[in-house]
Amino acid sequence: MKDQNIKLAVDAVVFGYKDDGLFVLLVKQKYGPFINQWVLPGGFVKHDEALIDAVYRELLEETNVELDYLEQLYTFGDDIKRDPRFRVVSVAYLGLVNPKRVSIKPDTDALDVAWFRVDNIEILPFDHKLIIDKGIERLQSKLNYKPIGFDLLDDEFVFSDLENLYRTILCRDIDRRNFRKKILSFGILEETKKVKSVGSGRPGKVYTFNKVKYKELEESGFVFEIKFA
Repeated sequence: MKDQNIKLAVDAVVFGYKDDGLFVLLVKQKYGPFINQWVLPGGFVKHDEALIDAVYRELLEETNVELDYLEQLYTFGDDIKRDPRFRVVSVAYLGLVNPKRVSIKPDTDALDVAWFRVDNIEILPFDHKLIIDKGIERLQSKLNYKPIGFDLLDDEFVFSDLENLYRTILCRDIDRRNFRKKILSFGILEETKKVKSVGSGRPGKVYTFNKVKYKELEESGFVFEIKFA
């Protein structure tokens, strides 16, 4: 239709894990209908720009963050009034990063940027709370068949760090013995010669995730799968 007037945007729901909690990256709007309010990083797609290029650009402009892990999440547009100005369809992307590996700072298109614990977020402008909830749902599902949890951990970690990450994101207890046995059976973790004190218990062995080994296994048909009863 020649008179069609629909804007196309991208939004990024970027999760980070720290202090035994799942966090999401939000920016304080500098422009638009919700100035000074916290929203997901994002913006309009340029006429000559690919969607993935747009979301990378918006993240850099608003948060100073460049991601290794980013995937298309969902398209939001059924609510024709999701933006009070005009009809906007947004393609949301899911990103994962260890907060220690990035230096966040507002740039040209944001007043501020910060990590917010997801279980403390109740209401956000637009439909951004819905986008976050959809991102959590995807993250929880994907933990069962992809080793994406390692993107949220330090390069070196004790096994209890991995257990706590799964427990936090899945919002449930896990069978620690079976979980440990299953993960170690994949052969994608390497023991270092280091140990680390964890709480009041005895020091734990320090591991690293062997990305090269996992890639080789994946190419040979290996399936990463963890089932939680």
